[in-house]
Amino acid sequence: MKTLVTGGAGFLGSHLCDYLLKNDHYVICMDNLVTGSSDNLRHIDSDKFIFIKHDITKYIEIDGDLDYIFHFASPASPVDYLRYPIKTLKVGALGTHNVLGLAKAKKARILLASTSEVYGDPKVHPQNEDYWGNVNPVGPRGVYDEAKRFAEAMTMAYHKKHNIETRIARIFNTYGTRMRKDDGRVVPTFVNQALKGEDITVFGDGNQTRSFCHVSDMIEGIYRLMMSDYILPINLGNPDEMTILELANYIKKITNSKSKIVCHPLPENDPKTRKPDISRAKKILEWEPKIGFEKGMEEFIEWFKRIFF
Repeated sequence: MKTLVTGGAGFLGSHLCDYLLKNDHYVICMDNLVTGSSDNLRHIDSDKFIFIKHDITKYIEIDGDLDYIFHFASPASPVDYLRYPIKTLKVGALGTHNVLGLAKAKKARILLASTSEVYGDPKVHPQNEDYWGNVNPVGPRGVYDEAKRFAEAMTMAYHKKHNIETRIARIFNTYGTRMRKDDGRVVPTFVNQALKGEDITVFGDGNQTRSFCHVSDMIEGIYRLMMSDYILPINLGNPDEMTILELANYIKKITNSKSKIVCHPLPENDPKTRKPDISRAKKILEWEPKIGFEKGMEEFIEWFKRIFF
């Protein structure tokens, strides 16, 4: 099986490359390294793996046949997509168009890595796949939210117009090894601040909720979705919900940190709640997360200390 992973040098993309290699895929990893890192791939030593540095908003050319495409290229954290707003929109629109064109030419099955952010600041809780979302298209988060919503629409259009085999994964908050300490997502940010003894910065009153899925569970769900026959969006995430304040206190405790927890103003359009309804994934993919938060966080913090401290 010959498989292309766009954004393969990123957090999720690199773990996906590992998983595919273990499952006997020949893997082509494509990334422009704007937010990804070649460090995430240094451990790979396989004649079934190649890396191509390329910006997928430009024409994509792959020699020979191609069976699967996992489209993961995009800035994915608020820090990154606020730093690269135009690049984020272009990779969601032009990049997705190019990747779908490649899938059409190669008759390859394609999975789009979408996001829970398509639901915006939701008025439905927990969020299920039939909810259309509450998104501000001109707000600061709109560049990412609307890029992914457009990518979903284009993916379905290619499926309906050109009979391309498509899959759409709506990925909720995920954590694990290979996250950047400065990527702005809450888990590495809090761990970094706690280990440094700096203030742990909670936005708002900390009562907004999130749900965190371990990367190994997420990759398993993504692979199962690709290998399924289901074409509509599927939520992938861990439905165990906690407040941001609970997360801050837990990380402070487990790291034995003397940091203070301080509150900063809530960013514009920051979602108040985030919890996936994974009933569809359970039924169709026979998938649900297995790794508990405490076990996963202990593993992540040990890795974080080893790499950054």
